[in-house]
Amino acid sequence: MRIALFEPEIAGNVGAVLRLGACLGASVELVEPMGFAWDDRRVRRAAMDYIDHVEVTRHANFEAMRNALEPEARLVLFTTKATHSLYDFSFRSKDVLLFGKESAGVPPHVVEASDAKLRIPMRADVRSMNMASSVAIALGEAVRQTGIAD
Repeated sequence: MRIALFEPEIAGNVGAVLRLGACLGASVELVEPMGFAWDDRRVRRAAMDYIDHVEVTRHANFEAMRNALEPEARLVLFTTKATHSLYDFSFRSKDVLLFGKESAGVPPHVVEASDAKLRIPMRADVRSMNMASSVAIALGEAVRQTGIAD
């Protein structure tokens, strides 16, 4: 199982996702450009020593990440614009869970390239939740279904 962050902007979110990946056994793909310097101390502070327990791959752009994926990997985009709930989806161990940048999500060409588009059900009167929180919910469900972290 992999987590992919498209052009993340907040170092603390990336650090939290790195820690989550370390704890649940998911590698993390970072699609550049990022909104902060990779050596930013906030990333290390949020990830703490867990950063040494997660595989991190940085990609120059979305196309580079897409080209690096295994043929059987599905790109599963999480977006508030999707109509299908993550709870009605059957995850597979090779899935790549993709999350857009905090301020704008992903552009149309990334939506088109995604194999599935899912949403996390939430109240209609709110816009969205924190990206790291979304990753935790989605990865938790994917791990529950696949048993990967066992």
